[in-house]
Amino acid sequence: MSPAKKSDLLRENELIYGRLLTIDEPHLIQRYNKALVAFGLKPTKLKSFEIDRTGFSPQVAEECGDYNYLDPNEINRRFIILTPSQIDLPVVHTAFSNTSQLMFEFMSTNQRAIDALTIKDVIYGEIEDSVPKVDDIEDLLSINQVEFKVLSAEDVLGKAAELGKLVDRLRQEPEAWRDTAMLTRMVELAKICGDIRENALVPDQVIFRHNAYWTSHFRGLYVFVDPDVTTVISDPAAPGFRRSRPWQVSYLSINDADRVFKFLAATGRIELPRASWIETSGYLEHRAEMVVRALIRDAEPDRNLTDVDKVWLQTWIHSHADLITRDGNFPFLNAAKREIAHLGYLKIEDVFPQQRFLVIRAKPGHPDAWLTNQLISDFVPQDFVSRYVFNKPGFYRAYDGFSDAWRSHVVDVLKTTYLKDKVAFRTRLYGLTD
Repeated sequence: MSPAKKSDLLRENELIYGRLLTIDEPHLIQRYNKALVAFGLKPTKLKSFEIDRTGFSPQVAEECGDYNYLDPNEINRRFIILTPSQIDLPVVHTAFSNTSQLMFEFMSTNQRAIDALTIKDVIYGEIEDSVPKVDDIEDLLSINQVEFKVLSAEDVLGKAAELGKLVDRLRQEPEAWRDTAMLTRMVELAKICGDIRENALVPDQVIFRHNAYWTSHFRGLYVFVDPDVTTVISDPAAPGFRRSRPWQVSYLSINDADRVFKFLAATGRIELPRASWIETSGYLEHRAEMVVRALIRDAEPDRNLTDVDKVWLQTWIHSHADLITRDGNFPFLNAAKREIAHLGYLKIEDVFPQQRFLVIRAKPGHPDAWLTNQLISDFVPQDFVSRYVFNKPGFYRAYDGFSDAWRSHVVDVLKTTYLKDKVAFRTRLYGLTD
């Protein structure tokens, strides 16, 4: 299957670039182009395209041949805001997992200004970090906060600031009302900006904290922030690993399942396997089914699995008992289920480190729950559903290597499980309600 057809299958089923906003009104396209030109890019010739929360458009990216056209060097992410409704959209292309949250905080905090500005203008700019380029881990760790550098194509922001200063002068200087030129300028500015006493045109807050995140840099790297220490989890080959601020940063290899698990447990980021949530969630049953499906993929990559049901799966398990036993994960999950039913919990210290990730989930109430579930999914690549929910970059990378038959099967499973009712699925399996 060609890359285009592969992408088509995902797009047709809203598994990639889903829930985007269509831009097809000429005045909005014109405003979008003004922002592109301001970034030094060519204007789009498209008559219709879709955008995400940041203004990124997969169609514009394809047109210009650069999926990082709003993310040069994958740092200091650019944004284009045409409408306040972008706040409800996903972010579908980013090098940092917290870009979506930062955009949400900026747009919700400055809602009045964005509402007023987008009536007349396009808002654009960049989420400016303290570094222009990432060469090693220290560059990432030096980013403690980000600042939204905000501009507008017609400079409504600048004109509003100018009008505000003139209003202040009129109030403070007794003879200022005699300055005809100043009053004429105020009238001209008011025609553009409106009544700035009612319309807040200048964003109130543009600086936000840069907390825990995943980044695509260095083949994928996690940063978790606790009061006394920052923890980096990545490939040890990443430049700066164990060299950047070793006195205040803990470094864990993404290949060391034991240490990563102990970190998550010690910092209260995970729920250990207990009957209180395991027996009502169907979590172990889900993991077991994913394990078996992965074994089928490896043994028979071109098998048509369109009509597979639980009876067929059970038959396959019985007829491939040796393969199931050699892999070990399916018997382990069944044994874990029995132990939890008997004791009310699983003796996690007796479990092989890699298999521990099969039976844990992020603590639902923790601020890092989504990021933790993403990290867990890296240790359970067989579970493509969890990977799709929490780790789309990892899912899409794996999808590239699937056979045509397996791609079709993966899409079918996601459609009949997660996409059927996303909130209910996340709530049942992972305890997440948002």
